[in-house]
Amino acid sequence: MKKRAVLGLIAALSIAVGLWGAPASAQEVGNEHPWNFSFSPGFGWFEGDAPVQSAFMAQLRAGYDYSEHSSFEGALTVYPYLESTHYFDFVTGTEVATLSEQSGTDATSTWAAGLTLEGLYHFSRYTRLDPYLSAGVGFQRYGVTLVNNADLSMVLGGGVMYHFNDEWAARADVRTTAFGSPRDSEANLIFSAGVNWTWGAHLPPVYRVSGGPKDSDMDGLSDAEELEIGTDPYDPDTDKDGLSDFDEVRKHKTDPLNPDTDYDGLKDGAEVYTHRTNPLDRDTDKGGVADGHEVIEDSTNPLDPSDDLQLFELNINFDFDKAVLKPEYFHQLDVVAKVLQRDPGSPARIEGHADKLKKSVQAYNQKLSEMRARSVADYLVAKGDVDRSRLTPVGYGFSRPKAQNDPVMGNPANRRVEVYIRKSGQAAAVKVPAPGETPAVMPAPALAPAPRVNPADK
Repeated sequence: MKKRAVLGLIAALSIAVGLWGAPASAQEVGNEHPWNFSFSPGFGWFEGDAPVQSAFMAQLRAGYDYSEHSSFEGALTVYPYLESTHYFDFVTGTEVATLSEQSGTDATSTWAAGLTLEGLYHFSRYTRLDPYLSAGVGFQRYGVTLVNNADLSMVLGGGVMYHFNDEWAARADVRTTAFGSPRDSEANLIFSAGVNWTWGAHLPPVYRVSGGPKDSDMDGLSDAEELEIGTDPYDPDTDKDGLSDFDEVRKHKTDPLNPDTDYDGLKDGAEVYTHRTNPLDRDTDKGGVADGHEVIEDSTNPLDPSDDLQLFELNINFDFDKAVLKPEYFHQLDVVAKVLQRDPGSPARIEGHADKLKKSVQAYNQKLSEMRARSVADYLVAKGDVDRSRLTPVGYGFSRPKAQNDPVMGNPANRRVEVYIRKSGQAAAVKVPAPGETPAVMPAPALAPAPRVNPADK
């Protein structure tokens, strides 16, 4: 085998094995016209010890697109005229036609035809420029019977198509064919260029009337309904809460534009699928603490009211940019202090919250809410004689509203301080008062919002 033929075969084989071996997608990508046909004239270069000389040829190919990256092709290659090679016989002193010697006839020319079956790996099948590699098997027959006339061949190579449109493309190919046994083999090269035609691609698309209104995101709500509601007709979960827009509107009656409809700190999807709580009720078990606080902060069961912490919600109004408690709120804090005194082992978490306006600054409100939570803790230590180690003041700014904020006025319900007390089981026994007798410890009254609206949270 000639050196250049060997090098060509090795190069083609290395590339084909390296890239063909990579896993290709086996999923259809929507090609409605998988069959295509090609006609390509070209030139066949035969190895030096072949019985015929290199010559022009023509190929007819039929291909089928199996997936986005893979296709199969069958090819018929025809050499209409092949002239014999010659060599000089020094014994007889005459020139000998190789073709006649190997066929046992006086033929000095012939024709040849071959069939191949190949698999193609496409790097970008459905773009304008479409390069590919190929590998397969085939055989070739000459018009006269030769000693090695029925040799099977290995076919390796590649090519590129340039798609002018869905129907027509130009293509160029190169193939290496290896014949024979390791001891007696030959390798030929084939270069071709031609046109590719896709069957059926020229037909106009068929339009069918659908059975209902358009639903682009396929969430069950028509685009017209979504535009009316305000959801995104191209996104099945507009507010990204884990529930589809359809489930929120039709099934759970939650707000498809608000990921936390009941403002309890849990997304609607998590409430429905994970915690089994009611996404329309802040306190599903009616134990006094919001579902989100039970899950996120308390590690209690939002479906069991018996494990809820004791909650005091203080609607304390502070002066603008201040965190100083006013005397009018001391009574509410005294009630909290008495509860803590009665159970000396109980810890308390004091949380400061703010509302949000259009121009609110997160860092400012975060710091302000922390200062107000510390003010409540300071009062309980100084006036309520509560050990500071039992108190944990934290601030959340406007990150945990309990109701929707107005962009201009905010919402007074979100300007609050919440005190969560975890019972320890060390509460002192409370004497039941006789008729007309004042109890030693008064039960905590319901704390109503103060009448004045504070503009401080901004």
